[in-house]
Amino acid sequence: MSNLRQDFIRFAVEAGVLRFGQFVTKAGRMSPYFFNAGLFNDGQSLGRLADFYAQTLLDSGVAFDMLYGPAYKGIPLVSAVAVALAGRGRNTPFAFNRKEAKDHGEGGTLVGAPVKGRVVIVDDVISAGTSVGESVDIIRAAHAEPAVVLIALDRMERSGKDGALSPLSAVQEVEKAYHMPVLSIANLDDLMAYLSREGANGELAAHRDAVNAYRVRYGAA
Repeated sequence: MSNLRQDFIRFAVEAGVLRFGQFVTKAGRMSPYFFNAGLFNDGQSLGRLADFYAQTLLDSGVAFDMLYGPAYKGIPLVSAVAVALAGRGRNTPFAFNRKEAKDHGEGGTLVGAPVKGRVVIVDDVISAGTSVGESVDIIRAAHAEPAVVLIALDRMERSGKDGALSPLSAVQEVEKAYHMPVLSIANLDDLMAYLSREGANGELAAHRDAVNAYRVRYGAA
């Protein structure tokens, strides 16, 4: 596990954004862990999160011209990532959408820079890929190119319901459907490595076993 990935998992745990226990996911599963980027809700934690996003994007070598954040969680994320990139010498335009079209002023659903060129979609996680599909439609309607999706955590989890699970994870399905890569700051492999290293005994050891059992049941190759 790279230092950046290791540092991110530790940061998310210490910030209480990556939590362990029993949580019902959007798919209706009982998960032993939960990641909620909405809990990066102060300037310091959001700024550090944006640094992780920016470094992951730059390290990837992917060519891009602008950033796009889907409403609602993507709005503060894309704004903060643009600031973090500028701090690294890469001043990048960004835009986001409204859920409801504005019927006065400039109107429409898009806010920010004109959507053009190779666009990075910035979001927190991919659960069902719905948000990505809507973003791709908006970007293509502007005659721009969705180039990559950038997320915080890849759960590496198969989509579908018990008895009819897809062989692919939600991230893999997005990559296949839209022919573009998905970059994540960290993934379930990194979480398991963190738990194995930090959870030799005590409370984290029990969480490690629970996360591993969940992975055996729902994890994608």
